[in-house]
Amino acid sequence: MTLCVALLIAAEFMPVSLLTPMATDLQATQGQAGQAISVSGFLAVATSLLVATVASRFNLRHVLVVLAATMLLSLVLVAEARSFPLLMVARALLGITIGGFWSLATATLMRLVAASHVSRALGVMYMGNAAATAFAAPIGSYLGGWIGWRGVFWALVPLAIINVAWLWMSLPSLPPRRAIPPSRVLGLLGRPHVRRAVLACMLGFAGAFAAFTYLRPFLEMRSHVSVGALSLLLLALGAAGFVGTSAATALLQRHLFRLLWTVPLALGLVTLMLVWVAPQWLLVAGMLALWGALNAAAPVAWFNWLAREVPDEPEAGGSLMVAAIQLAIMAGAGLGGALLDHVSIDATFVGGAGLLLLAAILAARPARMQSGR
Repeated sequence: MTLCVALLIAAEFMPVSLLTPMATDLQATQGQAGQAISVSGFLAVATSLLVATVASRFNLRHVLVVLAATMLLSLVLVAEARSFPLLMVARALLGITIGGFWSLATATLMRLVAASHVSRALGVMYMGNAAATAFAAPIGSYLGGWIGWRGVFWALVPLAIINVAWLWMSLPSLPPRRAIPPSRVLGLLGRPHVRRAVLACMLGFAGAFAAFTYLRPFLEMRSHVSVGALSLLLLALGAAGFVGTSAATALLQRHLFRLLWTVPLALGLVTLMLVWVAPQWLLVAGMLALWGALNAAAPVAWFNWLAREVPDEPEAGGSLMVAAIQLAIMAGAGLGGALLDHVSIDATFVGGAGLLLLAAILAARPARMQSGR
């Protein structure tokens, strides 16, 4: 499951490091190419709202393997895309895997390990997130200059094949336990603490991805970095994700609710700092490392909140949370692209920071995000 997470993150956000050559090759603007992330988010939203209902009728092991195979198909189609519409179709298929896998991941871990080990298991799985964030973007940027952006996606295909086979062999049988009607997913919004948490989570992810999606044009336009320097900067950002994931996992037991508001607050401030220090690439490197650590901590905190505060409905809760996150990513990437195309790259980062600060304000009252309060 950790490998599948790494591949999902790499496949979903690889366009961040390849945005410029992809846009040029497909005759699209950089803002339009950024929508390749948005369309996967759109399908992820739809899938995540339905997958709990569908998966509740089948063996969960089979569902996860089918989702991994869908990701494999998406990678092949992206690598072969000769037009922007075909690229969008391929990214839509990836969105199905993203929505399905992430929605079921927490519930799956809750069935695989004892309740006392769920936080640790989530931390291990999110190391796949940190690994992909650390290496996918810089390696993609570097290899893109040698084998082209299509070659980068082809390089992921063998790993995806291995992942499908590994999931099939390693996961135990997880037969369905109870039917989950679609109304149960959205019905969770009737709980006040869930409603507030979902909105705070959405604002945080939208703000982060309004900026993250357009890091390459920001570094090229404002910091004037070369492709080699770009790869090193993205590596610094990604490698810091290991620190952020580990730190968040260590702090969860005693400081979960504090993390939910301090992380977006700090991330918003660092995003604004990037605009200010953009011409000084050494300072940019430091800010990007801090940004990467904070960004990696956010999903660990939110999915542990889900396991702790919605323990009676892990499948429905996972579906709702993933739908909210993917909708936020889609909206954030769309907003960032619009600001880039019609205002400036600085406006993209300022807009993202504003959303992050709103998320911090909303999450700053922990009692409002606890069940029974």
